[in-house]
Amino acid sequence: MKYGMNLLLWSGEVTEAMYPVCEKLKAAGFDGVELPIFNLDLDYAAIGKQLDSLGLGRTGVTIRGEEDNPISPDAAVRQKGIELTKRTLDLCAAAGVETLVGPYHSAIGLFSGAGPTDDEWKWGVDSMRQVAEHAGQVGVRLGVEALNRFECYLLNCHADSARFVREVDHPACGMMYDTFHSNIEEKSVTDAVLAGGDKLYHIHISENDRSTPGKGGVNWQENFDAIAKSGYDGWLVIEAFGLALPEIAAATKIWRKMFSDEMTLATEGLAFMKSEMEKRQ
Repeated sequence: MKYGMNLLLWSGEVTEAMYPVCEKLKAAGFDGVELPIFNLDLDYAAIGKQLDSLGLGRTGVTIRGEEDNPISPDAAVRQKGIELTKRTLDLCAAAGVETLVGPYHSAIGLFSGAGPTDDEWKWGVDSMRQVAEHAGQVGVRLGVEALNRFECYLLNCHADSARFVREVDHPACGMMYDTFHSNIEEKSVTDAVLAGGDKLYHIHISENDRSTPGKGGVNWQENFDAIAKSGYDGWLVIEAFGLALPEIAAATKIWRKMFSDEMTLATEGLAFMKSEMEKRQ
């Protein structure tokens, strides 16, 4: 198992100011970091070189919005979404990112007032297949993320993700599991984890209040039991959010302080993940 930390706890983009944080995460025992890839004008090759020097592996996360929605009825908008995710994959390859995760299947925070139509589902699958073909060419895997019903409407549970990626039907395209969204949407955590099967490419460890894993209400025993049962042996990445950046706080609806400080959250979360997995070895 590899243990990572999502840098969105500190920043929406990776600048030189983040390197001391990365050094501390390495010293704490993390194997890698998850890079927010929203600003496509950064030098991701240089970022990758710096992280190589620290001995940190990396995954990446991105999103799509209304103006580049891959399930829009407007073909031009769908095409923009495809092209931007392809460009993001190029930057992932430059940075040495193994897997690009996130809800780039559709626009985050955009709702129609109903569930996905047959056309929207088809547009999503077709768009993702084109993205997956490019991902395969540049050597980066896709980890498609379901979000709870308050954040999107195309993929809300992990069975949706499993069906979606199997219809995309490309070896570069898999799904990810997220404990936060599962805590809201799933009737069975075990079924949710196992839904991905050989298509489970990534896991986010996230508490119900988005703070320190193990300090809240998520059913961690069932989650870690299911992860162990699944045979998954990839990245376990802490995804937590705080008040450091107003734009991130607004997007994640974090209005109050949930933890003492970011590095304490990271180190306590890492110890928690490792202890839970060690119990099941």
